[in-house]
Amino acid sequence: MKIKLIITLLVSAGLMSGQAYAKKDNDKQLPPGLQKKVERGQSLPPGWQKKVAKGEILDMEIYQQGQIVVPVDNRGLITIRLEGKLVKLYEATREVVEVL
Repeated sequence: MKIKLIITLLVSAGLMSGQAYAKKDNDKQLPPGLQKKVERGQSLPPGWQKKVAKGEILDMEIYQQGQIVVPVDNRGLITIRLEGKLVKLYEATREVVEVL
């Protein structure tokens, strides 16, 4: 009886620990072709705008292309201009708060 309980506890612990090590995909990378365009200083295609939505994490490459319009405030928010659009986001996490 004790052996069944121990085995059950070990299996449960193993299943729970697997979730703790799951990879979080918060920092998505651009596809290789778009990455090359960014490195050459070329503008991104219209599809990048899908990634600039409230709650999304802005790719570092796209963030670096932006021009600061309003510097970081006391809440950690920054506003940048990306190809004619204003994007308000948390500077530390690059989480988009609002697209203007």
